[in-house]
Amino acid sequence: MAALHEREGGAIVPDATAPRAAAPDAAVQEATPQSTARAAAPEAAPPASRAWRVALEHIESRLLSGELRPGDHLPPERQLATDVGVARSSVREAIRVLEVLGLVRTATGSGPNAGAIIVASPDGGMSAVMRLHVAAQGFPVADVVEARLVVEPAIAAHLARTRARAANGGNAAEGERGGGAVNLQRASALLDAMDVPDLEPAEFLALDARFHVALAEASGNTVLSATMAGLRDSIEGYVLQAVPNLPSWWATSARLRAEHRGILQAIRDGDATDAARRVHAHVAGYAAESRLTNEPSKS
Repeated sequence: MAALHEREGGAIVPDATAPRAAAPDAAVQEATPQSTARAAAPEAAPPASRAWRVALEHIESRLLSGELRPGDHLPPERQLATDVGVARSSVREAIRVLEVLGLVRTATGSGPNAGAIIVASPDGGMSAVMRLHVAAQGFPVADVVEARLVVEPAIAAHLARTRARAANGGNAAEGERGGGAVNLQRASALLDAMDVPDLEPAEFLALDARFHVALAEASGNTVLSATMAGLRDSIEGYVLQAVPNLPSWWATSARLRAEHRGILQAIRDGDATDAARRVHAHVAGYAAESRLTNEPSKS
């Protein structure tokens, strides 16, 4: 009710100076029990079916920001669960995924090596993802061959150019022993292992695939190494699948040995063009001879 006061003469009028009642706020007028409950309720936790993904994304963001680095321990499960707002079981599931991807290593017990530790190798996760994809559904053979024809000649050319620079600087011998920019010892040792008589095709071709991975590792480029390591199972699979299609395994294996030696020698000689050409012919030639792709044989 408005305040009243008496003017001279006895008239009673509303007091203009008294505060008036404020008009109801529109938002208040429209409020319902349901909307009030929504406003007061805290944000809902993620469903259990995707809570581990939320935990995984949280850890991933800390890795990408540099807050967590290789060699660091992950925070305890209880702390991560509190930080993310999920159950500890969801945190454990996220850590298991990271372990499968090769990004963390876990150890039980106590001491400095216990718990989940970020691994030092940056390429483990990438190669693991590719291997899991191959195991789950595989890559089309034509796609694998095409990828090899793009990547592997470039790797060989890079190695040859690096060798040439080392040679010009008088450091080629150091490069061979691993003290310089290019270490070809592992690749050379794999070729020696392939010269053992009477190797079964599966053994020979497993060494063959490892030789190509070793060249990528010699480049010092972790992305190239991870790519080739991730493709290794797929490469082994299709080259072994091709063996029944070959006119003569003995003749093909002898040719592959010679081609591998030629590739390695071109790299040692620092001839980038020849190294790239030899790798391209090597990969394309086997694919054509095996008739696993639609390309006609060039032999």
